[in-house]
Amino acid sequence: MPIAHSLNKVTKNLSKSTGSIHIKGRKFKQLNRATVREKHLHQKKLDSIEKKSNELVIVSYIQTQIENETRTEYTLQDIKNLITRYIEQDKVKLAEMEKSHRKGRPIAAKQKILQEKVKHEEHMFDTGYKVPDLSDAETVKRLRAWNGTTGATTGFKFVFVSRGMQSFPAAEVEME
Repeated sequence: MPIAHSLNKVTKNLSKSTGSIHIKGRKFKQLNRATVREKHLHQKKLDSIEKKSNELVIVSYIQTQIENETRTEYTLQDIKNLITRYIEQDKVKLAEMEKSHRKGRPIAAKQKILQEKVKHEEHMFDTGYKVPDLSDAETVKRLRAWNGTTGATTGFKFVFVSRGMQSFPAAEVEME
């Protein structure tokens, strides 16, 4: 099986050859495969970036909530309260949209998206939200000094917190 080459390399090799490319020819198929491969890789990269940015939204919210406090450690209940307040802010926006919605009119796209977001956040909280471990003093210190980039989160300890948790299981704590 031939080695896969990038689109730039394939087009460079094709530009060296003289003549036109036939639609059923080997070179055309090679160019087509490279184009599809490049598009697929680009889409995977965009999906990964979007997933990471969605995960960082709650981290940035938690940072804004704790940056003016002097506490070095937080309990599980404090973390749950932070997550609940994070979800509540979207519920308030949704309630305002529903209040301003006129009867007999179709639901706006923004309202549908917000409904799905709230539903997803509730599900995430039931199954487990991945948040920085605020019971660790070093993570709290690093979170307060965080600059908002994904690379800077590697120093955080993360834990999955769900609505029904009673205590921190030691097995769930992980470094990212």
